Amino acid sequence: MLVKSRPPVSSLLLGVGRRSLDNFRDTMQIAKSRLATRPARYPNVLWSVWVLVWVLLTAAAFVRLDTPAGMLHGKWSAGFARTADFFTQFGLGGWYLIPSVLLLVAANLTDWRSLSRRSLMLLYNWTCLAFLVLCATGLSGIAVNVLKYAIGRARPLYYEDFGVLTLHPFAFDARFAGFPSGHGTTMGAVFGVALLLFPRRWYIALAITACIASTRIFVGAHYPSDTVAGFGLGCGFALACGLVFARLGFIFRPMPSGLPVRKKTFRLIAPTRKAAWAFEVQLPSSPP
Repeated sequence: MLVKSRPPVSSLLLGVGRRSLDNFRDTMQIAKSRLATRPARYPNVLWSVWVLVWVLLTAAAFVRLDTPAGMLHGKWSAGFARTADFFTQFGLGGWYLIPSVLLLVAANLTDWRSLSRRSLMLLYNWTCLAFLVLCATGLSGIAVNVLKYAIGRARPLYYEDFGVLTLHPFAFDARFAGFPSGHGTTMGAVFGVALLLFPRRWYIALAITACIASTRIFVGAHYPSDTVAGFGLGCGFALACGLVFARLGFIFRPMPSGLPVRKKTFRLIAPTRKAAWAFEVQLPSSPP
């Protein structure tokens, strides 16, 4: 009786590695070709209005709320403080970065060519979403960490020692890493992604993300102006990423003015046959 021998593990790993590299190269080739053939004409978004509102809200929070927040630190009820401490954990970037990275790695190791059109579309949409979340939260996270250590504002935990506005630029000390809020930036990026994907439900996304961001005030990690500044920064990064994605044809379609609009073919559940056939890949033999 003949027994088929299995290929050695080294051969399997080599095959997976080659497939991963091929998938990466194909994806980069498609992105480069789309950037080369589609002019950099982004829609007329009223960025000046967005920035003005962001600056005014941050300034208003600084003038009216920062000092009371510093004085109230440590005076919240124990139950309220525990609740805030629990929900503030959902503002950590890892909740959004790690699943996105894992999904991208899994997609990169998948044999795209063996998938049916419907499965290909589903995996493509999830991959694009993971990449959008990764870009929005990752890039804004890098920016906010550079800013907070460059500015060096003292946290409200040390209000009694340093007051509401003490700056130690480039101190690289966690005590002086208050402005802007990193958690607030992450929540702003999440809100921006939700705003792009579900524009009609923006108020729900705003309520949830703003509440999570505000917990940084109650745990004494940030002043209100820190949180508002971070939230606006993260939202701005998310919207900018959405505009680039629309140019590439990922998830969104560009508009003459305003924010990009989600494509009808973007579905995160099994697509209908009609939607699957409407889905077109740039290169039939390559991942989209």
